[in-house]
Amino acid sequence: MSYWFLIIVTLALGLGASGYVNSQLRKYSQVRSSSGITGAQAAERMLRANGVTGVVIQRGNEGQDHFDPRTNSIALSPSVYDNCSVTAYATACHEVGHACQFAQGYGPLKIRSALWPVANFASNIWFFVLIAGIFLVMNSLIDIAIVMYAAVVLFQIVTLPVEFNASHRAMDYMKTIGLPEGEVAGSFSVLRACALTYVAAALASLLQLVYLLGMRRD
Repeated sequence: MSYWFLIIVTLALGLGASGYVNSQLRKYSQVRSSSGITGAQAAERMLRANGVTGVVIQRGNEGQDHFDPRTNSIALSPSVYDNCSVTAYATACHEVGHACQFAQGYGPLKIRSALWPVANFASNIWFFVLIAGIFLVMNSLIDIAIVMYAAVVLFQIVTLPVEFNASHRAMDYMKTIGLPEGEVAGSFSVLRACALTYVAAALASLLQLVYLLGMRRD
């Protein structure tokens, strides 16, 4: 595998996934949910329906919707927290899905949380270790860099079932409460598009790891 081929494929995956998710988010942000409730209210209702308590729902930064297990809190973008769109509803329920995983001790989430410190550290320095190994002609440093990057890839792979399961929980809830079929379909389109970004990132990282391993053998 040539390095230029890797760059082209990686860019194509990233840009394609980003373009698709942005188009779906924009499309369904214009569709008002028939429930007439905001993303924050949807999150509160889903938490109650699942018997999950003690989770703080707060307004966060735009585009940074997430559940933080360290504080047992959900941060929703202003466009999600205050909005009544299908995108807002689906996004809020997805984050509640993570809160439910945490409350119920979902296995893959535990593994992901355990890997996070290692993956976060490795993602910040693996490239510098690799460059140092190449510059100093030290195979041991190159090997360390590859192991570090492999930890990052493993984290991304473990993230996939966590994200898929959170979306599955969100969809189950929205079907249970009887949302119109069109809104359920729109929510599925939003969540599928978001999941695609994780798949694209994991695939790109896996290809990068394969390239590094091939480079090391050469």
